[in-house]
Amino acid sequence: MLAQQKQDITALFQAALAPILAGTDVTANVVLERPRDPSHGDVACNIAMQLAKQLKMNPRELATKLVDALLADPARQGLIDSADIAGPGFINLRVSAAAKQAVVKTVLAQGAQFGAAQAGSGKKVIIEFVSANPTGPLHVGHGRQAALGDALSSLFVSQGYDVTREFYYNDAGVQIQTLANSVQARLRGHKPGDAAWPESAYNGDYIADIAADFLLKKTVSASDGSPATASGDIDDIESIRAFAVTYLRNEQDIDLQAFGVKFDNYYLESSLYADGKVDAAVEMLNNSGKTYEEEGALWLRTEDYGDDKNRVMRKKDGTYTYFVPDVAYHIVKFQRGFNQAINVQGSDHHGTIARVRAGLQAVNLGIPQGFPDYVLHKMVTVMKGGEEVKISKRAGSYVTVRDLIEWSGGGDITKGRDAVRFFLISRKADTEFVFDVDVALKTSDENPVYYVQYAHARICRMLEQWTGNEADLANVDLSPLTAPTEATLLATLAAYPETLARAQAELGPHQIAFYLRDLAANLHSFYFAERVLVDDEALKAARIALMVATRQVLRNGLALIGVSAPNKM
Repeated sequence: MLAQQKQDITALFQAALAPILAGTDVTANVVLERPRDPSHGDVACNIAMQLAKQLKMNPRELATKLVDALLADPARQGLIDSADIAGPGFINLRVSAAAKQAVVKTVLAQGAQFGAAQAGSGKKVIIEFVSANPTGPLHVGHGRQAALGDALSSLFVSQGYDVTREFYYNDAGVQIQTLANSVQARLRGHKPGDAAWPESAYNGDYIADIAADFLLKKTVSASDGSPATASGDIDDIESIRAFAVTYLRNEQDIDLQAFGVKFDNYYLESSLYADGKVDAAVEMLNNSGKTYEEEGALWLRTEDYGDDKNRVMRKKDGTYTYFVPDVAYHIVKFQRGFNQAINVQGSDHHGTIARVRAGLQAVNLGIPQGFPDYVLHKMVTVMKGGEEVKISKRAGSYVTVRDLIEWSGGGDITKGRDAVRFFLISRKADTEFVFDVDVALKTSDENPVYYVQYAHARICRMLEQWTGNEADLANVDLSPLTAPTEATLLATLAAYPETLARAQAELGPHQIAFYLRDLAANLHSFYFAERVLVDDEALKAARIALMVATRQVLRNGLALIGVSAPNKM
């Protein structure tokens, strides 16, 4: 059902309950559900069973009173055809054909806004994803984060939230120094496998590329931050570090651009130290009384907040453990006025959740429990030619996002991006995923993104043969839409807004991919069962309207996950 129809049915129940509840202190929370067995009807409600004990009535007797009142209400005309009672007091309703068909005109009227809502109006949300160390190209795990995070951000926007997409750069620490040392080793003529090559160094070809451009004293820029010009001095480790970080940030920008992902803000870990945010966070934790010194280290009593053991904050050598800047960063997120923070990260970050949340509770700033939320994803296995691909020449030890886009598109970047985006959100984040490049290249229903896009293209081809004007469809008579495949399509279209709302609430963008596959399947079933351009003008007009509405919802859903909707395949 459409949201307004659900509200109208709820109002019918409330009107029926009003005289029964009058003079009592009983309140009713009417919940409408879909019956498990579709043959029982379109809507089920167990309100009679909920209230019977409080009202000291037999549940079936109460259900009978409610059904009689509901069917006698003139407001149910055109909405509810029939109502009956099942079992101990379930009320099952059958929605009228006209109410089911109404979704077509709603979609035609709302267009690209169909499915949008304002539940999040006035609420600020920050969604942090990718957040790759600038030490190499983006790998397929980052790609899964990018697909999940961008789709999740679009879901929140669709529900009225003010969303900030943020990329957190870990540009401080041991890995950055390792990057600089790797480039310097290349500059001195060493390469992987040489006796002088550092054991911890990065081995990919990109290190040699950075070294070559450093010697040429090139200038590189990233989308956020100042340009870096190489000094060309192989002993100038600070210039090597700054140039290498900016070089790789630019490379990551190129990857993200190819992936169609844009961020609203980039936040540097180094700024937390430079601006005193880390020291301030440690001071707040010390003042909270939740820290203690032991064996030369500073500890946080994270056990007080549900962690399995207390955690070291500052090691014996005076350096902070990695969760301390994370606490500082999330304090900053809260102070920036975000009502909700969501982090999309690999499942290897699971251990940080309890200690970060513990630190945020311990600073006593009024940060809500459970802040931030986490969407943790499992690894992606890449298959190509029937074999697992583990190594990329570009990266040296893993498959990059750019590799995957190029392979999956067969030279077509748009096609590759569509496949990678769709595939990487097509499973729940917490399940492992096998990305089969051979499947991504197929032009058949074995390829899920092709299957969905072909449904859109099939409608476009159908409409090209029609000589009418889409503007005239606003007043079309939809009553001829009575075939079983039409009823299924109508129900699927009506489910789209509810699907978006549920996917947003459950932080599950995979539900959009599921929905699109179902909608495409129902469209294809209709196509093979019925003709659109029939001689009966009334039936033809109604079916054309249904096709235009289906095309619109396919477009809306694909746009939400960043996948194109081609008119021809």
